[in-house]
Amino acid sequence: MEIRVISDEGARVVPLAELPDALADPDALVWVDIPDCDDEATTVLREVFSFHPVAIRECLERQRVPKVHAYPDHVFLVLHAPERGKFGHIHYVELDQFIGPRYLVTVHGPTNPAVPRATMLRDTSLVWDRYQNLRAWPTSPIDISHAIVSSVAREMEDLLETVTEDVWSLEQRVTSGHMGDAEAFLDEMFRTRHGLLAVHNITSTSIEIYERMVSIARRLTLSDRELHVDSIDQFRRVNHIATDQRDYLQGIIEFYRTRTDTKMTIAAERLAVIAVVTLPITALASILGMNLIVNVDTDAPLLGIALGIMAVMSAVLLRWAHKRGWW
Repeated sequence: MEIRVISDEGARVVPLAELPDALADPDALVWVDIPDCDDEATTVLREVFSFHPVAIRECLERQRVPKVHAYPDHVFLVLHAPERGKFGHIHYVELDQFIGPRYLVTVHGPTNPAVPRATMLRDTSLVWDRYQNLRAWPTSPIDISHAIVSSVAREMEDLLETVTEDVWSLEQRVTSGHMGDAEAFLDEMFRTRHGLLAVHNITSTSIEIYERMVSIARRLTLSDRELHVDSIDQFRRVNHIATDQRDYLQGIIEFYRTRTDTKMTIAAERLAVIAVVTLPITALASILGMNLIVNVDTDAPLLGIALGIMAVMSAVLLRWAHKRGWW
């Protein structure tokens, strides 16, 4: 847990013992970043900030959907960021935020152990690094939160860039006809679509949460409201890109399925022609065979007639199948 104080003295990390004094300073912004909500962090949330027990419990437990709760002096916010894992799996990296008048508390919610710790802290670390190096300077806790959300949106765009590269590769393989193993290719297409669906889902729900927050948050300044609106716009832009790429990939999947279905239909028609041509001949041969060809003697004239009938039947059936367009 890091106690970060932003004031005229710069952006610095102070000991936990100085947190009450920092919160009491009207000229300072306090940012408490909690990578793991352990017993010490839970005590700070409960005793120093007096947050609602339900909100604290939600920081300790994994939240599968984003949410926002408004309290008299702060807002509790749960968001997710997508992170691509093995075999096309998308991890939902949770970030909880308490946004108060002069403070921001970020809690990195429980996440799949497969997600590296550096990935969990990536966006908050990037924002804090900018403040420490004076490349940016916040004016309010909402400003800090907006910077973190903007970093998340950029990471989503980077993820979409990677997934879109896979979409283009799939499209090239489909149009060229070089798909390789059909089962593996289908699996790759649907895993890629899953990544686009995950980004679409996360951004859609985030838009809903921020729109809700704008309507219920108290004492928002015009600047803070504009930051929230900009967050909505960023999520909506990423959402539209993910939707467009998903639709494009769905078109590729339909093209592939249409081509496969057409090949199967042609194969079925050819098998039907073979069945139509050979079945009557087989039936005729089974009825007359034992009467024309025997162990001792063969009736050559009758055999010739039977073979002629078979040839005529085959020609008639082939001509009929050709008129039907089967071959």
